[in-house]
Amino acid sequence: MLLEGKTALIVLAHQERTSFNYAMKEVTEKALKKKGWTVLVSDLYEMKFNPVLSRNDITGKAKEPSRFKYGAETLAAWKEGRLAKDIKEEQKKVDRADLIIFQFPLYWFGLPAIMKGWVERVLSMGFAYSFETMYSEGPFKNKKALLSFTTGGPGSMTTPSGLNGDINVILWPMQNGILNFCGFKVLEPQISYAVAHIPDEARVGILQSWEKRLEKIWDETPITFLPIQDFEGMTGGFLLKKEVEETRSDNRYGPTVGQHLGKPLPPDSQLKSENSRL
Repeated sequence: MLLEGKTALIVLAHQERTSFNYAMKEVTEKALKKKGWTVLVSDLYEMKFNPVLSRNDITGKAKEPSRFKYGAETLAAWKEGRLAKDIKEEQKKVDRADLIIFQFPLYWFGLPAIMKGWVERVLSMGFAYSFETMYSEGPFKNKKALLSFTTGGPGSMTTPSGLNGDINVILWPMQNGILNFCGFKVLEPQISYAVAHIPDEARVGILQSWEKRLEKIWDETPITFLPIQDFEGMTGGFLLKKEVEETRSDNRYGPTVGQHLGKPLPPDSQLKSENSRL
């Protein structure tokens, strides 16, 4: 089934066109276009995207130049159309996108610096979140997003007994703290393990599997996070409501990696949707 009218944004963070990450980007672009998608690309290294937050991220006069507060100033600038040109251009792409795919190598258990800077500058206060609109009520609650990344080591290293620790814990800050926080429906991550240490045919297999997945990517069930309605408001410290906690008291596992209630973490809750884990 073709999906004319749907738009995807690929945010790529790799400095080499000969890289596996670039190959993944190429496959993504080709496969989605074949299904009728419009595909936008932000190749951050090619763009020489500036990842550094500064006063230059706003134009015009600051509200409080003697005591510059980045969040407040960029919020005001966003409302008044005074954000820097490169930020506004990227925000237009985000606005257009139904699906955002972040393609990158996992560096130091997180996003590459240039991509982290894109997140910090582009997903600015007001545009991507506020205290009134965040998590399940975030501005992007009608959009989907996923992380597609490569690792240096094999998958066994990121298991609960592996040297690097549980991949679910590594994913939580990115998938919950960035994507879910802004309201995105988060799809299962696409993880390409140890691509520098596997034979060519294995890398080809990964690319083919990814291409196959992209055929029905829009129909996938998102990963489950607790809705913001399950928590008290600011006066209650944003804590999980007692009645919600009580309904889960007999569960063996905590509800999420973050709100685990002192129980074992739910297995693969950041890797697969509940339907996939059943």
